[in-house]
Amino acid sequence: MDLILKNIGRLYQVARQGESRKTGLEMQDACEISHAWVGISNGKIAGLGTMDSCPDGAKVLDCAGRIVFPGYVDSHTHLIFAATREGEFVDRIRGLSYEEIARKGGGILNSARKLQLASEDELLEGAIARAWEILHMGTTTVEIKSGYGLTVKDELKMLRVARKLEAHVPLRIRRTLLGAHALPMDYREKREDFVQMVLKEMIPQAAEEGLAHFVDVFCDRGFFTVDETERIIQKGADYGLKAKIHANQLDHSGGVQVGVKNGALSVDHLECVGEAEIQALQGSATMPVLLPSAAFFLRAPYQPAREMIDAGLGVALASDYNPGSTPTGNMNFEVALACIRMRMLPQEALVAATLNGAYALDLAAECGSIEVGKSADLVITDRMESFDLIPYFFAKNQIHQVVVKGKVMGE
Repeated sequence: MDLILKNIGRLYQVARQGESRKTGLEMQDACEISHAWVGISNGKIAGLGTMDSCPDGAKVLDCAGRIVFPGYVDSHTHLIFAATREGEFVDRIRGLSYEEIARKGGGILNSARKLQLASEDELLEGAIARAWEILHMGTTTVEIKSGYGLTVKDELKMLRVARKLEAHVPLRIRRTLLGAHALPMDYREKREDFVQMVLKEMIPQAAEEGLAHFVDVFCDRGFFTVDETERIIQKGADYGLKAKIHANQLDHSGGVQVGVKNGALSVDHLECVGEAEIQALQGSATMPVLLPSAAFFLRAPYQPAREMIDAGLGVALASDYNPGSTPTGNMNFEVALACIRMRMLPQEALVAATLNGAYALDLAAECGSIEVGKSADLVITDRMESFDLIPYFFAKNQIHQVVVKGKVMGE
């Protein structure tokens, strides 16, 4: 073996061999092993167990007194943007709502104007800094959306930057075309023309250049309708792009139901979820992705995670890192908010931020848990007794080292 982590106080595998996601009560079991070891060969997990079975290795990393868990899988971000939006932050403090800011040309349209003026090199420079930031906080896999371009040229520009980013940071990256993020001002009276541009130009060109893995739509009040969403994700499917939907952030929009109907990998946000949405998700293959720091930052209702899990659903946690509603990609904080404000147990939150996040990116066979054959993406904490202390010390950085694809960062 190339590297052995030994004397691990507690190892959280998160999943048994071959599990692709966890639902309901299963989420309370993070498959914990005390006094453990993990072996790595060629960037993958080669073995694990209790210390009485630990083999010799060419290189040993002593994790005495520390816990180890899988690298976070952040399945929903807008990591590439041109400028911050602290002015809107102050507007909200003064009493303006998210929708009021959007109607006067702020929000997504504000980011789009600034991004359209930025070069690929400028966008890449900012994205590199943010990518290293989240990696050092434990994220090893991240999804990055377009959506701040709102023209064919600029949406593709964002996706090209996301692809270039892979050469600068060791993160595993998945790219999503979110051309239908908002309706540009110029199309307010001709929204069908914009939808046609997404259908006939953005999706085909992104797919033909191999720029996107997924397609996304903001299906909500004031943005895109259920019918428009269905047409866009079906066109994406024609080009091999699986669907991920921004759904039910502002209203009971029908986004959950259209996602389930069309086999979306995930429906994300879900601040507005009731019995109808829970029933639609039950028995489906669609993963609900909850973004608690968006609710925190916008002072919106938190997603009903407890009710969803108690109804037998699995949920994933993601950061929604973006300049308008969630200027952080700290998944430790997402875990803390999930426990403190959404009544998730710490082990449920860990499963949601790792394995279930990987499922929401169609990557559960590759990452999200510590299993033989999976990528060696690991988080090593400061000295602590259990994962419960991650959400307990909600404002403290407790990440000691991060291992990505078998390489210890910082060495």
